[in-house]
Amino acid sequence: QVQLVESGGGLVQPGGSLRLSCAASGSIFSINGMDWYRQAPGKERELVAASIDGGSTDYAESVKGRFTISRDNAKSTVYLQMNSLKPEDTAVYYCKMWIKTSGSYRYLEVWGQGTLVNVSS
Repeated sequence: QVQLVESGGGLVQPGGSLRLSCAASGSIFSINGMDWYRQAPGKERELVAASIDGGSTDYAESVKGRFTISRDNAKSTVYLQMNSLKPEDTAVYYCKMWIKTSGSYRYLEVWGQGTLVNVSS
């Protein structure tokens, strides 16, 4: 059994910063992709940032230059540094990882429970 636990969300003023963390635990053999998604009220879930094992990253156009995704493979953790936050960044943020568990032959898609980021004055 594998689970992802997110932390770091909260209320922040426009222009402020937050750092989200997502740690995986359980019988992990290896992790490939680590991604952050978000879902604002009344909108579909969207990909915010992606990190592929090997170093490549990708970002939604709306967050390029403001958000940075990073990962610590030794800790099975992915981070999202969010700077210059705007009210339109308000959403529930979810992490997702592709994880191969001990004894498994394929990667499974695992989601975190979500953490709320509220950008408001």
